[in-house]
Order: sequence, then C-alpha cells, then structure tokens
Amino acid sequence: MKTDISELGLAIQSPLAIPSAPNYRPPCWPPTLDWPVVIDANGDVVSRWGDSTWQLYPWAGKSVTLNFGDGPTKKMATPINPENANLLRIITGWWLYGPNGARGYRSLKSRFDQMRRLFALCAQEGILASDLCRFPRVVDRIPEIIQSSRSLEFLALLHELYERRESLGFILLDRGRLARLAASLPEHHTRQTPYIPPRIWNYQVSRLRECLDDFLAHREQVEKCFCFCLDAYRHNFATTQGNLNHPFKWPSDGQSGKLTGRRYYGPFIETARRFGIADLIERWLGVSGNDMSILALSSYLSYVSRAGLAYLLNFSLMRVEEAWNLRTDCLQVEHDPRFGDIHVLRGRTTKTLSDDNALWVTSPSAELAVNVMRSIAHLRAQSVSTEQVARRRKNDSSAPYFIDFEQEPWGQRRIKVKLNVRPTIPSYAHTIQKLNSLFDPEELRILPADLTLARLATPTLSDEYEVGKIWPLAWHQLRRTGAVNMQASGLVSDASLQFQLKHVVRAMSLYYGQNHSRIRLEEKAQTLYIRTMYEILGRHLQELAHDRFSSPHGLKRKSEIVRLISPTETKKMIALAKKGIVAHRPILLGVCTNRTPCPYGGIDNIAHCGGGDSLDDSKPCPDVLYDPNKFNEVAALEAILDKRLAAADEGSPLKASLEAQKRSVENYRHVIQKPELR
Repeated sequence: MKTDISELGLAIQSPLAIPSAPNYRPPCWPPTLDWPVVIDANGDVVSRWGDSTWQLYPWAGKSVTLNFGDGPTKKMATPINPENANLLRIITGWWLYGPNGARGYRSLKSRFDQMRRLFALCAQEGILASDLCRFPRVVDRIPEIIQSSRSLEFLALLHELYERRESLGFILLDRGRLARLAASLPEHHTRQTPYIPPRIWNYQVSRLRECLDDFLAHREQVEKCFCFCLDAYRHNFATTQGNLNHPFKWPSDGQSGKLTGRRYYGPFIETARRFGIADLIERWLGVSGNDMSILALSSYLSYVSRAGLAYLLNFSLMRVEEAWNLRTDCLQVEHDPRFGDIHVLRGRTTKTLSDDNALWVTSPSAELAVNVMRSIAHLRAQSVSTEQVARRRKNDSSAPYFIDFEQEPWGQRRIKVKLNVRPTIPSYAHTIQKLNSLFDPEELRILPADLTLARLATPTLSDEYEVGKIWPLAWHQLRRTGAVNMQASGLVSDASLQFQLKHVVRAMSLYYGQNHSRIRLEEKAQTLYIRTMYEILGRHLQELAHDRFSSPHGLKRKSEIVRLISPTETKKMIALAKKGIVAHRPILLGVCTNRTPCPYGGIDNIAHCGGGDSLDDSKPCPDVLYDPNKFNEVAALEAILDKRLAAADEGSPLKASLEAQKRSVENYRHVIQKPELR
C-alpha cells in the first residue's frame, strides 16, 4: 500500500479540523483500530477507527451516524461482516483524510450511504468486496441496489476508488467491470418538485396562521401557566432531595404534602382552566378532561413551534434545514425607498458554500411566526439549568434557536443534550400526522381544478397526484411553490391566494429577480427564483401558440409572432426566454410580445394596445395578442371607464384618453368574438 502520510489531513470544514488537532493526520495508513477519528470541542474522543459506528455530530451540529454494520444489529442498518466492514472503513477514511477529502459532512454521509449498499450486497453474497471482480453475477446486481438518481454519481465514486487503488490497497471494480456497469445503469428521469395548487396552499397557510394567531391571543395566559408549572416542579424537586414528586397528581399516600413541604394541585386540567388555556389546548390537541396532563402543555408549545416553522417556509425560499436552525434574532427589516420596509430572515446555510450570515427575503406577515416562536423559545429556555446555560454560552454565544430539545422537568424522558447537536428534523407529512387537528384531510383532497393548475407548473406530476387523493405535502414543495407564487404572473388567479400574496410578491420579486438590494441574498434561493421565472415564462410562451390567443391583425400576423414557439418543447421555450428571443408580458387585453420596453403602458392604459388612440383607422399594436380569458377583467375596466367618462370635462385630455381606451375595449371585444382570427 503506497501512501504518503504527509498528503493526508482532515478536509472537513469545521473549527475542530485544524492541523494541531490530535485527529488531523493519522501516523500510518490505514490507521490503527484505536485511532481517534472524531473528537469533540472538549477534546473528548467520540469515535475511534475500529468502532462499528462513527458519530459525526461534532462536525454536523446534529446527530449523523456512519454505521459500518459489524456492531449490534439495528432494524434500519443491514449487517456487514467484519472483513467487509474493515474495507469500508478504509474507503470512508480515505474520503476523510485523502487529498480530495470530503469538505462537508453531508457529502461524506452521501458517499458512505451509497457505498454501504455495495458492501451489504457483498456481505449477503458471502464474498469480499475486494474480490468483487471475480463474481460477475454479483456485479450485474449492482444496478438493483443503487438509487437511479445517484447511479452516475456512484459510478464516479467507483472510478475514483479504482484510480486510488494503490493507496487503498485493493480494487472494487476494474476498468472492464466499470464499463460493463456503466452500460447497465438505468436511465434516470428527473421529476420537478410539485407546485402546490392555490386552494390547498391557501388552506394550509390559513390554518397555520389561525394557530399562530390563537397562541398570540392567549400568550400571556400560556406564559403564566408555564412559569407556574415550572415553579411547582422546582419546589417539589428541592424539597425531596432530588426525588421528583409530580405536583399535578395527588400523593399516593393520601397526604396533602404539608408535612413534607411538597405542593399538589390536582389534575393539570384544573390548573389549565384556572389560567384560561384549557379550551386552547383542547382545540389544537384534541384532548380534554383528565386526559389533559401536564405533557399536553409541552405538546402544545411544540405544536405551535412547528406551525411557525411551516409558516416561515411558506413565505420565504428557505430549505427546511435552514429554517430549522433559525435563531430568535433572525428577523431584520431593511428600508427600501421604493417598497418601504423589506423583511429579511438571517441564518446559516451550508448547501454549496457555508455562510453563517445568509439572507432570505420574506413577507411582513412572517413577523407573526417569528414573534410566536421567539416567545416559546424564551419560555422553554427557563427550563434549562443554570449550569447548562453557562456551558452553552461558553460554546455558543449566539441567540437561542427557535426550535431546540424539550427540557421541561415534567417530560416523559429527560434527554442528556449534547451542546453541539440539533434535534432531528421531522418531515412535513410527519408533522401533519402529529398535529392531527391542524388540517382537515378533506380540504387537502385534490379536485380537478387543483390538478389542472398543479400540472401547469409541474407537467411531470406522478400518479401520486390524482383527483380524489390527499395532496402529500412536503417541506421542499413549499419552497418551489413560493418561487412560482412570487412570479404570480397569471398562472395563479385564485382570489384568496392573491390576497395572501399581494403584499409580498412585488417586493420579493424585485429583490430576488433584479438584484435591487445591496444586501447579499442567499445564493441558492435567488437561483431558484430566477430558474422558476424562466420556467413559468417558457410555459406561458407555449400557450401563445394555442387557438385561445388571437391577433387583431389576423392569423398571418399571429403566425409571425409565434413562429419560434413550440407548444410541446418546454426546454426549448425556456431557452428562448432566457436568451430574450421571444417575450411574454401580461397586459389587460392579453399578452404583449414586444421585446423592448413599451412607452404606451398596457398595464394601466390600453389606448394603444387596442388601437383606440388612432381616430382615422383603428390600428391596434402589432405585438399584442388578445386573450378571451381576460374578458371579465376588460368588462370591469369598461365599467370604470364609463363612470369616469360621465364625470370628465368635455374636450379635456382626460376625456380623450378615456374615450381612446373605450374604443380599444370595443376593438378587443370585436376581435375575440371572431374565431377565424385565432
């Protein structure tokens, strides 16, 4: 095995991975079984080379485990025999210490999980992974065990390991076997993240807001009740030398507690009623009477915090990992001379580049969720012991997290919290299941109109999304739906949704789409917005080729406008939109296809669009395409024009302008009523 030790060194991006660290560079390759692979901030060894699992929480800030499979059997981890597990350790160690080592724990975990599947297969077949080339039938089974979405990535990992065969000391697959594997890999068809239909999106946002508003309406009562319960537990704990006697249960010996100094208040439901929160907890948790134990108070606080998390994700382009790690001081307001106050969330992102001060533009209504989650975080911080607070401040001087481990003394099980570990993030589906009174499943059932709108934004929807089925909500859907809704360019016309978004879209679009702000926005969120902008524009361009749109100058002119547009080639349309070769600008009468800025208006004045400003011979704009679906909007405009005309002074410029727009409305109606022009 030929390895230059001086080339080895931890590549993980972590304050703990420094050249002076005891685990930075192994003295030999492969290291001995007692080599400390992971060491925490206190200098304690967390995982050694020969351990069956490596715990990465000092680097990740949350529980991340690499299970080599040669330890105690677990349901979720396929066992691997010791010989293969040792080979897997060498590969994983090389990804840690080698010249091109993993810089983030996520990439290391991703590589490990993919490679582990191969070693589990070898263990099941009773062969060593280093002898894999001798067993072609086992090699042929590899496509069965790997994710099709990761197949090319997995092939690249195997190729890299082959190139490093001298350093590793063994080969998994040689060039011939790699070529055979590449030919057998299935083609992977990627699917776009689903866009949540407006009705369903609006329903879940409305319910989340209702939950947050209800908490704020009872905030003082909740805080007083929590502090009362905390004092009650601390008092009984202090009077029993560490043996906790629950103050919300009558003592088993029938004594009142006067002789011992302990205090008892009977079932918790009585305390909840006294503080005026019994109905609140029953409404959201669905528990009442003696079923409402002190644990219900903690459950309710967690319930509201999760609702706040979902609300923030609905009104920002954050990933759930980023929102999960927001702190109580995350909200800041920037004043823009054009749009006034712009609300921004500040947090940490580690997706491509690590940035502890990334920024996401959000809705002013996000302040509601921030206030609620901050209140709960500060409330729960009182449960943490003085010693724990001092240790946390020593290790992390930042503001508290919105969401952290529950540390109330009445918890079912007290968790020994590691200071640099974060709680595991639940899925949105799991959150909804836990908060079973939050959403009515029938409101999430897909209607024909829902599916039509969803497919406009996501044509590749799977069979999971069908009329009559419950829409399977997921965190990542909120991010994509937010990007599409920020476009709000005619695809979404639901009135209630527009009401929710009207104070958000323009400001957020300005900041993400035009780089108007001087602040540095989170890069991936901005990229998602821009990519979605072109996707939506590409789909709108495809619609122009359909019979629905007509040119006031006839079919020949429409054909000239849409000559480059294909109603079926979405990627081509997105490319044309990015290059600016074709244009799509929604106006009152339909769509303007002029690629240059229009000096006549079209948004607030349709005189030129419909040719109403030409008294001699009515000549509408050559770049306009009329949309009959705009008829109701145009009719509403006509009613406004009639009222203003009745009050306008004769011969005034205002009356001339209103009359010109009135003629444009008449021209529009004349054209859309002629099918032969489409």
